[in-house]
Amino acid sequence: MIRFTFISLILLLTAVAEAQLPEVSAGQFKRHVDFQSNFVDSRNIDIWLPEGYSSEKKYAVLYMHDGQMLFDASTTWNKQEWGVDEVMTELISNDRIKDCIVVGIWNNDQYRHAEYFPQRAWDNLSEEAKKDLASKETYTDKTLQNEGGPLADRYLKFIVQELKPFIDKEYSTYPCKANTFIIGSSMGGLISCYAISEYPGVFGGAACLSTHWPAVNGEALNYFKNHLPNSLSHLIYFDYGTETLDALYEPYQLKVDQMMLDAGYVKGINFQSLKFEGADHSEKAWNSRLHIPLEFLLKK
Repeated sequence: MIRFTFISLILLLTAVAEAQLPEVSAGQFKRHVDFQSNFVDSRNIDIWLPEGYSSEKKYAVLYMHDGQMLFDASTTWNKQEWGVDEVMTELISNDRIKDCIVVGIWNNDQYRHAEYFPQRAWDNLSEEAKKDLASKETYTDKTLQNEGGPLADRYLKFIVQELKPFIDKEYSTYPCKANTFIIGSSMGGLISCYAISEYPGVFGGAACLSTHWPAVNGEALNYFKNHLPNSLSHLIYFDYGTETLDALYEPYQLKVDQMMLDAGYVKGINFQSLKFEGADHSEKAWNSRLHIPLEFLLKK
């Protein structure tokens, strides 16, 4: 009886947490609860629509990872948020970006690293290299081993084959790649770069904030060296800070910047790579500079 009561309490608290909708400062907020998938476990999908949203016009779409962290600090685990609704509203109202809706894809905390690490980078490793990584002490390496390897290909199939068709059907969108963007931070930066590389015909731009390049010994760089999308038709944004976890990123990002140049990208034109002195690895830091990648990707 005690065990039943405890489990019931946990389920009740979980249900209450999931039911708590964030408050947005402007625009409309909608949640599709427990969105089902054939590729990954079900999860909440949060939608932000700008002020004056109308089915009589079309909107670009911005897909964002870690969806539960985007809108309201009172509902997040660390009491921080990206402030997406405030930043988007200011940029749209001042005519600095095209009209756009935001699709916040919740992560599954248990499988977040497995879903966000570029799978083909892992698959290209030798069995000996994988065994070596299994002995590493980093959180990502341990997590991937415990979860049986990356799930990123399944996660991207979920976005491209299930979620995007649903969004394009239910909302008034431009479905073309020129108006479809993807953005994330840390491991979310990795999966955003992987998404535009694996599906260059779907995503026209990606923003990767504080990208966690050191994951799995930086092995993702070997994949991206040969798989970046065509520079003539894509936009990619990178940045990093210099404090806490971000302090590890500069050596990796400099290598990625050179890869971008070698692939024909022109800095300031179709790719950006910015360093923010004193910025740490947090939603507060990403909120403070979110307007920069949004203006870069969504410029009119």
